[in-house]
Amino acid sequence: MADIDALDAYAADLIASLQPDARRELALRIAKELRPRNQKRIAAQTNPDGTPFEPRKPQLRHKTGKIKRQMFSKLRTAKYLKATATENEAIVGFTREVSRIALVHHHGLRDRVNKKTGLEAKYPERQLLGIPDDDQALIAEIVTAHLADRL
Repeated sequence: MADIDALDAYAADLIASLQPDARRELALRIAKELRPRNQKRIAAQTNPDGTPFEPRKPQLRHKTGKIKRQMFSKLRTAKYLKATATENEAIVGFTREVSRIALVHHHGLRDRVNKKTGLEAKYPERQLLGIPDDDQALIAEIVTAHLADRL
């Protein structure tokens, strides 16, 4: 992934000259374009850099292959993955109910598996959200088109 600072430097002065409502409209447009791209990436079980997610660990005491559905199938739905914006930022993130699950998997942290027994497991890092190079190019196109419409 390229550094997003280059994109910021490119458009920062032009975006700053916009009115707050126009900046919020631009940020919301960017967020709404990025959300489905992140949904597709999660559905494809790939990190933003294109590498595949680390697969689930095999079950020790149960039949192998018991879990048939993909990881994060509900997490990527519109109910939990939201696109919002303020006048200064475009936000694609998870709702409060599932943010802890997403955080643990995104950063590869330890989490409690069972509340009663207190068992903990270390989850592998699976980057759920990110901005790869093609998304940065899309953002640049959206900003350019928005500024061309305004000027």
